[in-house]
Amino acid sequence: MFFLMLRQSFVRGWRRKALATATIVLAASLITALMNISIDVGDKMAKELKSYGANINIVPKSESISLEIGGTYYNPLEGQVFIEEADLPKIKEIFWHNNIVGFAPFLKVRAAIAGRGKKTIPLVGTNFDKPVSLAGDEEFRTGVRVINPYWQVQGEWPADSDQVGILAGAALGRKLNLKVGERIRVMIAGANGREEVFAIKGILSTGGPEEAALLAPLPAVQKLARLEGKVQSVSVSALTVPEDKLSRKARQSSDALNLLEYDRWYCTAYVSSITHQIEEAIPNVTARPIWQVATGEGAVINKIQLLMLVVTLAAFIASGLGISSLMVATIMERAREIGLTKALGAADWEVYLLFLSEAA
Repeated sequence: MFFLMLRQSFVRGWRRKALATATIVLAASLITALMNISIDVGDKMAKELKSYGANINIVPKSESISLEIGGTYYNPLEGQVFIEEADLPKIKEIFWHNNIVGFAPFLKVRAAIAGRGKKTIPLVGTNFDKPVSLAGDEEFRTGVRVINPYWQVQGEWPADSDQVGILAGAALGRKLNLKVGERIRVMIAGANGREEVFAIKGILSTGGPEEAALLAPLPAVQKLARLEGKVQSVSVSALTVPEDKLSRKARQSSDALNLLEYDRWYCTAYVSSITHQIEEAIPNVTARPIWQVATGEGAVINKIQLLMLVVTLAAFIASGLGISSLMVATIMERAREIGLTKALGAADWEVYLLFLSEAA
C-alpha cells in the first residue's frame, strides 16, 4: 500500500516534482560555481594585484643593523655593502619559486648633469626587461617592466643592452627641462666616479620617487660607479596568501613555532615564509616584506572570498526555502488524503515517511 501511494504521488504530481528537481539542480550548480570561484579568486586577485608593484625588498644584511641616536637611525655601513648580482637567479630556486612573478635589481648613486647645476640627483641602475637563464634551460624575465607594469613612458624604453639609453623621471624632466632625444653628460659624484654621455629615450611617470631620478641600464651604472656585478637592493613581486594567526606568530619569531607549525608555515605561500626562503637561498641578505602592499592585498582577497561565501550561503538558503515551500504546498493540497490515510490506521511516522520519500 505504501509503495502504491508513493508511485501514484509521482504520477499525479510530476510537474511539482520536476520543478523541485530543477530548483535543486540550479541551486547545486550555482553553489558549485560560486565555491569554485571563491577557491580560485584568491590566486586571480593576487595576480591582478601584482601589477601594482613589488611586495618584498631584498637588501644586504648590514642594512638592517642601525644605531639610534636622538631618535635618528644611523647605519655606518649603508651604501658600503652590496649584493652579488650573480646570486639573484637563486630567488627562483626557492620552494615557492613558481610564485615569484618577477624581480628587479637596483644600484643607486649620486650624479650630476653637466650644465644643469651642481645639485646631485639619483642615478638608478636597473633592469628594464631582461631575460635570465635558470636551471633546466628555463628562461625568466626580470626588470621594472615586469614588476611595475603600470609605469608609463613617454617615448620608448631603453634596451638593457643599450649602454647609453636612459629614462628621465617626469618631475626631474620638468625641473631641468629634459626632452626625449636629448643627449646629456652625467657625472658620478666621488673619486671613483666617471662620466658618460647618455641619450634620453623616454620620460618616466610612476607617481613615486623614481620621477625625481634618472634610470639607466644596470651595467652602465655599474661601470660608471666601478661596481661591476654589484647591486644595492632587489624588489621582488611574489604571489602570496593572506596573513593569518600562524603567519603573524612566525613574524614575531619563527623559533616560537613547533615542528608541525613550522612545516605548515614553510609550505604555505605567506609573504613571511617566502622572505625566509630567500634569505636561506642568498647569503648575507635580509628580505623585508613591504607590509603596506602585502597587508592591502590580503585584505582585498579576504573580503572578496567572504563575499563569495555569503553569496554561496544565500543561494543554499534560497534553494532550501524553495524546496520547503513546495513541500508545504503539497501537504496543504493533500490534507484530505492525509486525513483519510490516518483514518484507515496509518501511523504518523508512515505519513512522514511517505512525504520524506517523495522529497528524496
